[in-house]
Amino acid sequence: MARTTRLLAVTTVIGVVSSAWLYFDNRSLRSELAQGKGPPLATKVGDEAPAAKPDPWMQPQARSADLRARTTPAAQPALPEEHDESRLDRRARRTEEFGAMFGRHAGETEDEYRARIGPMISAGLLIPRAKAAEYRRIAEEKAHVTPEQSARLDKAFDKVYGDVLDYTNKAIADGQLSPYERNVSGWLEYAGGLGTMLGEVNGQVGQILSADQVKALGASGFEWGEYLGLEAPWEKLSPPPPPKH
Repeated sequence: MARTTRLLAVTTVIGVVSSAWLYFDNRSLRSELAQGKGPPLATKVGDEAPAAKPDPWMQPQARSADLRARTTPAAQPALPEEHDESRLDRRARRTEEFGAMFGRHAGETEDEYRARIGPMISAGLLIPRAKAAEYRRIAEEKAHVTPEQSARLDKAFDKVYGDVLDYTNKAIADGQLSPYERNVSGWLEYAGGLGTMLGEVNGQVGQILSADQVKALGASGFEWGEYLGLEAPWEKLSPPPPPKH
């Protein structure tokens, strides 16, 4: 069914494009005819259309010149020299590109930074968040979670989101998370703290859901830490400090 739908969509697009092309091509021909660009037709007996001029390309000399022009090798443009990029060079380039994308631009205010980065983060998380929400819905149905319990969970998660943002903003301000340099040890340290915070959510969930419901959620493959990691409002993070020159 999915394959048939994709095939129908492709053929529909091709049909629309072809129709548009034929429409504009036909309109162009009508315009040329209306302007009298076509050859004049004889209107009376004896009237004759002007004799067509001989086609110069039909002459032997023209054909020979055209053949020489087509077969004479032309100078080929010089290609740029290939540069072998080492793994370290590639890593340095990607770090620079990441800093240019997620770092502060020269003279960029915090509001301007949020306006530039916020939509980018939202777009990148749009599909993963939709999938996470659907997984939660399915898991809660299997665990027989009531709407009231689900609302209580959301309320408890609001505080978790606030703690996660405060923790991340501090890491950004301290330079532990910096878009301008590779700090693997800092990233791992931050990730460990974040994992601990998200893991503690299970204790709050256990205060709202019964033991059987918690067990059913786990058996379904759903994980609250993963869900909260996607649903956290990362768009509201504080901008990093400007780069040091």
